[in-house]
Amino acid sequence: MTNKPDSFGVTTRILERRDLLAVVEAAKRKGSRIVLANGCFDVLHVGHIRYLEAAKALGDLLIVGVNSDEQTRRLKGDGRPLVPQDQRAQIVSALEAVNFVTIFEEPTVKELLLAIKPDVHAKGTDYTEDMVPERDVVRSFGGRVAIVGDPKNHSSSEIIDKVSGQSCIS
Repeated sequence: MTNKPDSFGVTTRILERRDLLAVVEAAKRKGSRIVLANGCFDVLHVGHIRYLEAAKALGDLLIVGVNSDEQTRRLKGDGRPLVPQDQRAQIVSALEAVNFVTIFEEPTVKELLLAIKPDVHAKGTDYTEDMVPERDVVRSFGGRVAIVGDPKNHSSSEIIDKVSGQSCIS
């Protein structure tokens, strides 16, 4: 299988931050509108797909920050993630709406936002603009926060519980 460069001249969609910054800078020079979405994406479900597709509709280049294994564990608890970070990144990168993926190690997406300075920081409908912890960071460089996707009716945690027989989803 041969990797062909995408429209940004990159042959892989999973990038270390330094390489991602070079792609972002080149895209900005071309006038591309940059969108950043982020999450754990431990068990991918339709809510994730709708969130990322809606995020992509806000710009030309969708970058997805995937929480590292350590940060996912801190956010979701012991036993998580079920899927290792490299595999989660590969799964997310395979989605048509996603241009690039990067794994971030920090407890929040703040440092990634400050590095990329996207035009839009897309968050799911489990937030309101006022609830987004990084909203002031995004505004500090002229970006905006957008709430996208369908109502929060989907949950990786609920899927995991259902599969493990701990609860039943109706």
